[in-house]
Amino acid sequence: MYDVNIPVLIVGAGPVGLSTALFSGRHGIRTMVLEKRDSTSLLPRAPGLQARTLELFRAAGIHADIRALEMGDSHPYFEGGIIQVNTFAEIDDAVLLESPSLDGPTVSPERVMGCGQDRYEKVLVDKAREFGSDVRFGTRLVEFSQDDEGVTAIAEENATGRRFTIRAGYLVGADGANSAVRRHLGVERVGRGTVFNALSIYFKAPELEVVLKGRKFILCYANVNNTLMGLSRLHGCDPYLAAPLYHPELGEKPEDFTDERCVEIVRTAAGVPDLAVEIVDKVPWQGAQLVAERFRTGRVFLAGDAAHLHPPAGGFGANTGIHDAHNLAWKLAAVLHGWAGDELLNTFDAERRAVGSAMAAQAMVRNRIRHGYGTDQDRAEMVDDIIITLGYRYASSAITSTTGGPVLSPQLELLGEPGTRAPHVWLERGGEVISTIDLFWDSFVLLTDEAGTPWAQAAERAAAELGVPLRVHRVGARSELRPKDRDWAKAYGIAPGGAVLVRPDAFVAWRAEGPDAAGADALAGVLARAAGLAPVAAAAAVAAVAATVG
Repeated sequence: MYDVNIPVLIVGAGPVGLSTALFSGRHGIRTMVLEKRDSTSLLPRAPGLQARTLELFRAAGIHADIRALEMGDSHPYFEGGIIQVNTFAEIDDAVLLESPSLDGPTVSPERVMGCGQDRYEKVLVDKAREFGSDVRFGTRLVEFSQDDEGVTAIAEENATGRRFTIRAGYLVGADGANSAVRRHLGVERVGRGTVFNALSIYFKAPELEVVLKGRKFILCYANVNNTLMGLSRLHGCDPYLAAPLYHPELGEKPEDFTDERCVEIVRTAAGVPDLAVEIVDKVPWQGAQLVAERFRTGRVFLAGDAAHLHPPAGGFGANTGIHDAHNLAWKLAAVLHGWAGDELLNTFDAERRAVGSAMAAQAMVRNRIRHGYGTDQDRAEMVDDIIITLGYRYASSAITSTTGGPVLSPQLELLGEPGTRAPHVWLERGGEVISTIDLFWDSFVLLTDEAGTPWAQAAERAAAELGVPLRVHRVGARSELRPKDRDWAKAYGIAPGGAVLVRPDAFVAWRAEGPDAAGADALAGVLARAAGLAPVAAAAAVAAVAATVG
């Protein structure tokens, strides 16, 4: 009846769809990816990869492949911040607009890097296929329907017109801002809508680097006809990327921007009338703030721009989408492998929609401030980039917490609290130096010390009763894992005999700040909740563990 049977069907082979396939494959789940384009991106879009994104690629085992794409050392460009000039020729008079924190040795084992989407997408395709994904370019989704058991989709090959039927357990719509999957579901979006229109101009200008005097920056704004045009070269200088605004309300259209006009725009921004400029490509786009009202509809999920759209200020778009992909992939794998319940999939919407909404709001704040119409309230609400990329907090049924807190706190607070990314601490294990972040991927992890044996035993009993994968690691001066750079217990907010339960995605699910013999049996309920298991199963596990102890 079906031409293809697959656990997960993914629509869209951009960074988000390919990352979903890659992460799913690394968790042992086969996927099929449909992409209507004939190939990966040919342009260096989304050129900044955040530290958290690189942590995910590190965990998936492709860190070296991605790092090999970096052209020289791109980190000094990020350290240069975001600047503004009248023209690029006046670079000596540049004004620093923002100097965001993006990484740090006590925050992450990774550093941000510049790399164009045209390069890293190729690696993602190759690795996704290596891990078992069937990636098909030149193939579009025609229609789909779902029932209680799965999703049935019809796809069509662009070149031949041949149609085939796919049966999948789940479908992921990672098909961008104009998502056909979202439209088919009838999911509405809320937000400010389109706030500006822009044109990405990719161009070559060999002498521009001389004009810029080698100044390093994330983004440099220049004045073009009383509007700001941003220039980026994080991905390298061939080509450069400039993004002038245009105004449909004044009758301007993308097609009005001929190559000749674009050359003049670049020359005006440069302040060099005879600058040699070659236009490589032009892509119109809209800066918008829109978030889907739900990220899950039955067996269909939305991720990346299909779920949340915001202006590029901050460079959160592709990175946030890749984080969506990871959050969803490990949960789908857990359910498909049979050790997690459907409720765990609901937490994708609860966790990622809150984060997507907060990031969209922060992108809007940055957009207003950079273009000169930010308010005092905007400046007060703006938080540092590192909080948005690494310091966000989840709140869902899978997180056991008595404190809570906002999605984005005013200050970076990676203190081991439930719902936050587990703190990074350098450890020594058998002569090898690793990060605590390297401990988390395919199972839950309980971290404790030698005094935390009751927690360790309770966690192992609960995991065995529930059938949930879990590893216990003891950390301390005489343990298997020995801290190298700082006190790990202090970093995780616990005292001797305390314990922390960390999810496969490196987020803290639960924490006991110290020993509690009476509370150890409750770990069965905590672990069941973290795995999205039904209350009946959780209660049975708690009773079984308590009976074992008795």
